[in-house]
Amino acid sequence: MAAHAESTGYHRMGWTRVAQRAFGHAAYPLAAFDGGRIAGVLPLVHIRSRLFGRFLVSLPFVNYGGLLADSAEAAQALIDEAEGLLRRTGAGSIELRHVGPPRLGLSAKSHKVTMLLDLPDDPDTLWRGLRDKVRNQVRKAGKSGLTVEQGGAGLLGPFYDVFAVNMRDLGTPVYSRRFFETIMDEFPGATRIVAVRDGDAVVAAALCYTHGNTFEVPWASSLRTHRDRCPNNLMYWHCMETACREGFTVFDFGRSSRDSGPWRFKAQWGAREVPLSWEYLLADGAPLPDLNPSSARFSLAVRVWRHLPVALTRFIGPHIVRSIP
Repeated sequence: MAAHAESTGYHRMGWTRVAQRAFGHAAYPLAAFDGGRIAGVLPLVHIRSRLFGRFLVSLPFVNYGGLLADSAEAAQALIDEAEGLLRRTGAGSIELRHVGPPRLGLSAKSHKVTMLLDLPDDPDTLWRGLRDKVRNQVRKAGKSGLTVEQGGAGLLGPFYDVFAVNMRDLGTPVYSRRFFETIMDEFPGATRIVAVRDGDAVVAAALCYTHGNTFEVPWASSLRTHRDRCPNNLMYWHCMETACREGFTVFDFGRSSRDSGPWRFKAQWGAREVPLSWEYLLADGAPLPDLNPSSARFSLAVRVWRHLPVALTRFIGPHIVRSIP
């Protein structure tokens, strides 16, 4: 199904193994067949949460997933099997994360968008197309002495150190380092880390993921203490320049809430907005789930989390976030 027009990097079955290996969740990689040929896939992960209850997601912890099928018959076969799985597991809902408007006639949320930048054939053309402000921020980072390097699992430690600090500052529980180790182990040829250094210290870092013609940055962080030197801008420019040189045609900034700070950062590079739809299969009588940890009912927990020591959040966070998709 990799050649399907709506295929994403998260339809690779390795992502269900990531959920199993890193979090211990049960996974159900469903497939529909037509004469021995795979005609559709629906990777599902079952999460049991004391906070949110039982639910299935395609796919948790990442931007996309959902139903992918060559025909209406294959799609319906997968929906039928998913509904049976919903009953057998006792879950309250199945969340399907799709790119584009709702497509299945189900209850849906459209609270997120993804930001995509179409890449030209060469980095010089890309550079000339950027706004003056963005180019000046990239230049500022270079003139301040920041440098960029790219590598594999050897940079995972510095990446995670920056990521953990940034998540604490945002008031968000941090994933375990094992999560990222498992991703890089499952997809060694499709993942890399880009790091920005101030001398020996890493002050910004991104874990990048490639699929087909797309270069994606699903996880990126920078230290607030260095923000005035624009390390994020230098890091993203290096990622885009690399993607251009390697022949990728789409740069995926990942999902954001419309008009948020991250949305504005991505929009300034010229990225176009693409709607995301999270559609739901619901158990009888079950309400539309609210699995968003940034909702108002968690505001006090967010404020408290921001003041905890980073070492403590690195210990507690993975036990919490494994149940927040």
